[in-house]
Amino acid sequence: MAKNASILKSISVASRNRQRNKIYKSVIKSLTKKVLNNLSQWQQPDDIIKLQNTVSILYSKIDKAVKKGVLHKNNAARKKAFLSKKLKAL
Repeated sequence: MAKNASILKSISVASRNRQRNKIYKSVIKSLTKKVLNNLSQWQQPDDIIKLQNTVSILYSKIDKAVKKGVLHKNNAARKKAFLSKKLKAL
C-alpha cells in the first residue's frame, strides 16, 4: 500500500469518481431497459406519450453523463441513435 500523501489522495479521489460514474451508468442502463421493455408492450396512445417522456429523460441523463465525462460523446450518440431507431420502428 502506498504511503505517500498525494498517492493516498489520488486513490481516494479515483474511488469516489468510480462510484459516481457507476451511478450515472446504472441509471442510464436502467432507463434503457425500461424503454425497451415498454416498447414491446405499448398498446394505447397514452403509452406512447409516457414512453416519449421516459426517452427524453434518458436523453438528458445521457447528455449529462457526457458533460460530466462519464461517457464519450460518440458512445452517447450511439446510444441515442439506437433508441431513436427503435422508436421510429413503431
